Amino acid sequence: MHLHIMRNSTSEESTTGSLFLDGEFVCFTLEDTKRIKKAHGETRIPDGLYELTLRNEGRLSQRYANLYGEMHLGMLWLQKVPNFDWIYIHTGNKRGNTEGCILVGDTLNNNQIGDGFVGKSRDAYRRIYPKIANAIEGGVKVTLRISNFG
Repeated sequence: MHLHIMRNSTSEESTTGSLFLDGEFVCFTLEDTKRIKKAHGETRIPDGLYELTLRNEGRLSQRYANLYGEMHLGMLWLQKVPNFDWIYIHTGNKRGNTEGCILVGDTLNNNQIGDGFVGKSRDAYRRIYPKIANAIEGGVKVTLRISNFG
């Protein structure tokens, strides 16, 4: 299974994009902005190809287990991100929710005329998470490519 985030807009505070699953658009994304010097919890991860696994440890995983019940098999965890730890795909609406991670949503505000914002994040997550998590749980290699438009 292959995921692809095509980043399409970077502002001083955020980055927006589109997430594709095996070539089909599934939702929008919101990340922190690109920074020359990494600021903890305020910098997007580098472009590249990452493998995803599931992580069940930590307070976020416990919170998601409480929120999503049996659907939750573990956090969608990006592996081997240079100079970053614990990078997940998860829910949230604004840059302050990212902490360097990738947020998903079904609606998107233009970050060139205001703060970046994804809406209906939990709806998007409930729709895409089972497909990805079940594939990983079933032994399928799941990768995520992140690239920039243009």
